[in-house]
Amino acid sequence: MLVLPRVVAERYRAEIRQEIRALGTQLKVVGFLAGDYGPSLTYAEYTKSACEELGIAYELRTSGRLELEQAIGEANEDPSVHGIMVYYPIFGNEQDRYLKDVVDYRKDIEGLHSFWIRKLYENERIIDGTETAGKAVVPCTALATLKVLEANGAYGGSGTRPAEHKTVTIFNRSEVVGRPLAVMMSNDGARVYSFDEFGPLLYEDGQVREISISRGDALKESDMVITGVPSKAFPKIEAEELSPHTICLNFATIKNFTPEAEEAAELFIPRVGPATVAMCMRNTLRLYRTYHAKSMTA
Repeated sequence: MLVLPRVVAERYRAEIRQEIRALGTQLKVVGFLAGDYGPSLTYAEYTKSACEELGIAYELRTSGRLELEQAIGEANEDPSVHGIMVYYPIFGNEQDRYLKDVVDYRKDIEGLHSFWIRKLYENERIIDGTETAGKAVVPCTALATLKVLEANGAYGGSGTRPAEHKTVTIFNRSEVVGRPLAVMMSNDGARVYSFDEFGPLLYEDGQVREISISRGDALKESDMVITGVPSKAFPKIEAEELSPHTICLNFATIKNFTPEAEEAAELFIPRVGPATVAMCMRNTLRLYRTYHAKSMTA
């Protein structure tokens, strides 16, 4: 039976709500929107709804693309703001990567700043490497994907290597989702084939190397297939490409599997969106405890 991302999100929201009430202070998240890209508008609405339900103050700020850097800088300097989200794409190119680093990493609830990406790639799960320091945050959609898989029994929930002996193929190698997800799963023991338009890579034990393998061969080896290709030009995965008992998950807004492939999968998970927002709220709480609560009591 499929455990929907909505149900996973509700579980985490219940935990987060209790923890926020225990803080005795109100957290504030600011979202930045530059443009009228439909999925970004939807994501902003999800964030607003989740914040309101949890008792987090949420403010959506709109600006022109060229004014966004200054607007983010002002939120960075505002001590009343504890979390910042930017609804991408803004420019749709490398300038978006630059903007991710404009956000103060101590307020980056999406986990996209290079500070957090470096922690992830080096498998540093504790900030400063001490048990008393705060835990590192990781990119929300990648984390949400793992939590949804875990809730559906496709991913181990305990131990240091919960994906031991699993082979995974991921179609998407973006710095927002695909690459962090491949690293996280390989850190957890999985063998991960990562595909994008530049060909395949293999991630094992947090390390990456070039590999020569076809899409078909990778799929036939895989226990899990995860896709997030935002293009209708992507050749959809067919039922005959999948091995028996494969778990499939599609986190793109565009369907990457044929209906027959969805039916053939042992379990098909069509989206992770609600869980992504819940992970952002989880990161907000984590960053508050690590950085903002300390500065308020110093």
